[in-house]
Amino acid sequence: MLSPWQSQHLDSALAAWRAGRLGHAQLLCGPEAMGKRAVAEALAARLLCEAEPSLPTCGVCRSCQLRLAGTHPDLRVITLEENEKPPHKLRTEIVIQQIRMLGEAMHLTSQRGGAQVVVIDPAELMNNAAANALLKTLEEPASNRFLLLVSAAPHRLSATIRSRCQRMEFGLPQQGDALAWLVERGHEPSKALQALEAAQGHPGLADRWLAAGHLVLRDEVLRDLAALGRGTAAPLDVAQAWVGDAPLAPLRLRFAADAALALARSIAGAALPPGLTPPRDVDKLGQWFEQMNRLRAQLAAPLKHELALAGLLGEWRSMQATTETRR
Repeated sequence: MLSPWQSQHLDSALAAWRAGRLGHAQLLCGPEAMGKRAVAEALAARLLCEAEPSLPTCGVCRSCQLRLAGTHPDLRVITLEENEKPPHKLRTEIVIQQIRMLGEAMHLTSQRGGAQVVVIDPAELMNNAAANALLKTLEEPASNRFLLLVSAAPHRLSATIRSRCQRMEFGLPQQGDALAWLVERGHEPSKALQALEAAQGHPGLADRWLAAGHLVLRDEVLRDLAALGRGTAAPLDVAQAWVGDAPLAPLRLRFAADAALALARSIAGAALPPGLTPPRDVDKLGQWFEQMNRLRAQLAAPLKHELALAGLLGEWRSMQATTETRR
């Protein structure tokens, strides 16, 4: 079942389609884990369904049966694929061959006599050659052919591609709506609120963290940062423990960066009369937040990250001591 914010986007798109105003290219964009792909799939399902346009997706017509079986000839999903050469790892980008096949297919007549739909996800991972090839398809719109681009980083798409798409922007919902949705999914209200605050209002991340038990991990990170601030933990020891937990290392660093951001906001909010410049502590915490996030983005590279992280954690200890002295 779609969330209220997903349903709102889907209903708007379907209203435009029924009125003949749905563009041939849609850019579904916004933060990760907001359900953009699910909306794209739901929209594709209705565009392909053989029921009357005023009705919802029926789920029983031949087109719906083919779609549910993953064999609909007029539905294509373009995403990251395995490399053809051993060891057949997943590619890090969408390549031109995938888009060329799309262009060829979109020039053919629909095999079911209805719409043709293509979902590209994540669209921002098209390489330059693939993006340029897609432009040719975007520049030649055809009746009843729809491109649904899904992206958590639309700024990485060229301005030309963005300009040829109708934009479907997924923003964060109101806290009450997000909290009600999390409770409907079976989460305890107090835990749901805690997770929502940790995720800065992002219900998809909150749901993911609750399901995986990651609030416990966040508490561990906060305890480690507190111990560093007191001088009862060594930066290198903490860095080695965090990086050594490879699958969860990026999330640990995210929680650490978020802790710096929360502290900076707390200092600024408590210490600033209107119109005054933020204290130096806030600037330093902001720089530390950015550096931690840069390091998090680099974790996939085959480098020794422990020393870089230890240096940042050492800076955290120094900042904590300075901040406590000024308070």
